[in-house]
Amino acid sequence: MTSLVTLFLYMLGGAALGCIMLLTGIPAAPLLGSILGAGLLSISGQLEVAAWPLGTKTILGIAIGTVIGTGINRETLGELQLLWKPALIITFTLLIAGILVGLLISKLLGVDQTVALLGAAPGGTIGMSLVGAEFGVGAAVAALHAVRLITVLFLIPAIVNFLAPAGSIDVTK
Repeated sequence: MTSLVTLFLYMLGGAALGCIMLLTGIPAAPLLGSILGAGLLSISGQLEVAAWPLGTKTILGIAIGTVIGTGINRETLGELQLLWKPALIITFTLLIAGILVGLLISKLLGVDQTVALLGAAPGGTIGMSLVGAEFGVGAAVAALHAVRLITVLFLIPAIVNFLAPAGSIDVTK
């Protein structure tokens, strides 16, 4: 089977589960579903490992960044005037926690230090996987971030709904 056909089948599997997940009402369901769909297909061993054409991941990263960037507007900048202090605290706390957790995982569990540090870093799956690829550990870093992302997408909306005061917005809608 050609690599383009294999890639198409992965995209079909991701798109199928992504569309089905839309019915769940889970936030970011298409993202979660596509990760699970393509991941399960890959784990099944029925297809070869996906070989993306050169530059494809970069183009997709740019597209995802553009989608996120279009959500930044004047209202967002206004909110940042109030939220810049919490944003800095959150950022530095996550960075320090990621470094500490990465070092701890490396020392206690024998995981390669580069994999552990990049896997525990508070970045997105695509970004950290690309950084990991530059260090020769992209697949391992992607696996750690995929587990983190799937777990967060499943748990955090339920936790927010549980802990949010009465009358707050329901994040599953």
